[in-house]
Amino acid sequence: MATLKALKTRIGSVSSSEKITGAMKMISSAKVHKNEAELRKLLPFKNQVKSIMGHLLDTGVEFDSPLLEKREVKRIGVVVYGTDDGLCGAYNLNVFKHLLIEISRLRQEYGDNVVLTVLPVGKKIAKAVSRMHSTGIEVKIIDGVDSKMLPTAVNEFVHDLKGSFVSGEFDLIEVVYMQFKSMSKQMLKVEQLFPVSNSAIEGDNQERETENKLYIFEPDANSIFNEVLPMFVLSTMQEITIENRASEQAARVMAMQSANDNAKKLLESLQLEFNKLRQQGITTELLDILGGQVER
Repeated sequence: MATLKALKTRIGSVSSSEKITGAMKMISSAKVHKNEAELRKLLPFKNQVKSIMGHLLDTGVEFDSPLLEKREVKRIGVVVYGTDDGLCGAYNLNVFKHLLIEISRLRQEYGDNVVLTVLPVGKKIAKAVSRMHSTGIEVKIIDGVDSKMLPTAVNEFVHDLKGSFVSGEFDLIEVVYMQFKSMSKQMLKVEQLFPVSNSAIEGDNQERETENKLYIFEPDANSIFNEVLPMFVLSTMQEITIENRASEQAARVMAMQSANDNAKKLLESLQLEFNKLRQQGITTELLDILGGQVER
């Protein structure tokens, strides 16, 4: 009977775990849809900014902006997006591995003497990169910057990064993050934030070739370009932040699904064992009763 009680307790515990993982899966799924909605809201703004910049590029004017300045790369800042919470499978581990690959690539391209600074976004990834001090890589943790930060905090973060690039603290700034494709597919990606590349500005703007290009710019194309370019960088960073959150929740959905499936299998196995032991106990009691009647 003691074994039956122990099994019953364990079955109750596994059953509770199954319910918890199921509930967490539903919550994470709802958060994925919420982040997808935020991405859809952001897309028109970013497309409009890119459209304006595309029309400016069509003028053929030589644009001058400190955010476009290319110089000898001696100091590199790498922003890496992770999570603040756990229970999302190997999400942070995969991001960390990709960060190591990117750091290796940067050293091959710019030399071993290049100064690398990692700026983690998220407590879990911050903990992972904190051990990189011993490899000659600086780690800079910024207060108020995490995976859950509001748009206003993202704006301040981008402003700080822009200041670091313009002042010469960094000659190149990249972002390593998980790009959201769907609930079951997320891709690790590296985005060059500063200096802003021409390919990032131009994007997929081939459709402009068929549009009317007769525009009058006031005050002038270069002034407008310098006003719009920071908006483009900001919208890019806002998109990256939201995609990271969506990818995190999608990874958590898959992790909770896997945990839920394992709990169900374990529950079925324990229930079968419990039924066998209970049947064995009933059979033993019946045999004892029959044995007592025979003795009479």
